[in-house]
Amino acid sequence: MINFCCVLYGTKYSTDYVQNLYNMVKRHLTIDHKFYVFTDNVRMQNIIQGDVIVQQFPLHDMQGWWNKMQLFHPDNGLSGVNLYMDLDVVILKNIDCFATFSSDTTFSITSDFNGRMIWYNSSIMKWHSETMKPILWDEFIKQRQHWYRLQGDQNAITELLRQNKDFHKNNVRTFPDDWSNSYKWFDRENPRFGKNLWTFEQKSDSKVAVFHGFPKPHQSEEQWVKDNWK
Repeated sequence: MINFCCVLYGTKYSTDYVQNLYNMVKRHLTIDHKFYVFTDNVRMQNIIQGDVIVQQFPLHDMQGWWNKMQLFHPDNGLSGVNLYMDLDVVILKNIDCFATFSSDTTFSITSDFNGRMIWYNSSIMKWHSETMKPILWDEFIKQRQHWYRLQGDQNAITELLRQNKDFHKNNVRTFPDDWSNSYKWFDRENPRFGKNLWTFEQKSDSKVAVFHGFPKPHQSEEQWVKDNWK
């Protein structure tokens, strides 16, 4: 059993993003799992169709993407092994490999899509709740205002992992690069990149397309997005 998790906060994403992610996971994750959505939307349970566990954020004073850090909160209702994906992903193929990647004692995360590996990318993560609580949550909450000065949750996660040198060396793994692709970074290599000319070459070995930044899946007119994001 694995917990599949996502996070919805504020008004950045509609509830359609949770519903479509749930539908894609149901189609492409065959391993026994529970689907969790962490949210500040108190009506979520009555909106999403399917077997979804709705969890309110343990803390209510965190803003924006920093709510993703509450995935590591000790009182969020999670235990055991978890697989997380951002709401703005499009799942193309079976994702069992993400759920079984490496051992349950490791922290697995996506490499930085721009290739410079300055930060990890937190669009896809796998971790064990009890293992990561002291490493990520306890250290983050001690100096929350310090971490808030960084650009976002993935920057904080990167730094928190690196400051725990032994764990970072022995227990942090990145998913194979060809398992996921960045829609945005791929398109920036295209000289036609522009608001009305979004294009993406769906690679044959890619299992997940990540729409971090813009555009978002609902803004794409490409047929392969429409065929999968539903």
